[in-house]
Amino acid sequence: MVSLNLGFGKICVVTPLSDVSTDYLTAAQACGLFDRSERGKLALTGAGAKAFLQGQVTNDIEGLSDGAGCYAAFLTPKGKMLGDLRVLDAGSELLLDCERVALQELFNMIRRFSLGFEVELHKRTLESGLLSLLGPDSDVVAGLSASSLPSVEHAHLPVTIARIDARAIRTDVGIDLLCEADDTTSLCAALVQAGAAEVSEAAVECLRIEHGRPRYGIDLDESVIPQEAGLNERAVSFTKGCYVGQETVARLYYRGKPNRALRGLRLSAPARTGARLLAGEREVGQITSVACSPTFGSIALGLVRREAPVGTTVSVGDSGTTAEVVELPFSG
Repeated sequence: MVSLNLGFGKICVVTPLSDVSTDYLTAAQACGLFDRSERGKLALTGAGAKAFLQGQVTNDIEGLSDGAGCYAAFLTPKGKMLGDLRVLDAGSELLLDCERVALQELFNMIRRFSLGFEVELHKRTLESGLLSLLGPDSDVVAGLSASSLPSVEHAHLPVTIARIDARAIRTDVGIDLLCEADDTTSLCAALVQAGAAEVSEAAVECLRIEHGRPRYGIDLDESVIPQEAGLNERAVSFTKGCYVGQETVARLYYRGKPNRALRGLRLSAPARTGARLLAGEREVGQITSVACSPTFGSIALGLVRREAPVGTTVSVGDSGTTAEVVELPFSG
């Protein structure tokens, strides 16, 4: 593997295509294993934890019960994203995890606005490990029966694997396992022994891009409103009470149409992140994530203005490369 500095603090790890293909097939057809322990992790306890978070994030936290979870965003008063997160109701506490780049903003939001609520914040980033199993054999590797963990995304329950306590969390592509940081290496070894194979970040990112799942800090930033990123269905409740940024989100949903949307891009040749998308002389977007998919070839994600709807072919900078704008997830 080779690391390339792309500027702006971004490092791209380039994995040989043959390795990507092998790891991709493992994660798509069997069970891949990837360490996500760098994600930011917090917990909230106290009688007021749900009521507090309900007024801060886009999804319905008070509607959760023990063993359930949801995906949500937290916003500026103008509806722009400060970050996204997963929220798990673990009975005595709410477990939160987010992209590491959004952790400080999440921490700041909780400290700033929890005054007056019976809430206690606990840091868990360094204290907890997080391993992802990806692929159809994830349940078998984790030792879960078909009925033990519901198939609903974000459902979760405590498990013991090779005498190691963890929390199994259902994802759209497999199972995440949250454990004590000191147990991460041993749990990883136990999962490999059970049939998982460690896979590269490049293969995991390829699958993410195929599924059309944007990442905060890569595809999303503080300029994006959830609807622009196609997050309304996954991350926003339109029946809950007020939360920060709700007015903008609701107005756009009921009365407006976003000026841009997260789209898939089928590339005629490999391209770089940050490349401009052009319709004639007019800039209509930018590439945010790229992958060389063994299934779909060179593909990308990008925020594309509505002047270039699905089916449009746009130019990628002045490289001579073109891109067809397509719906997500990639198919066909």
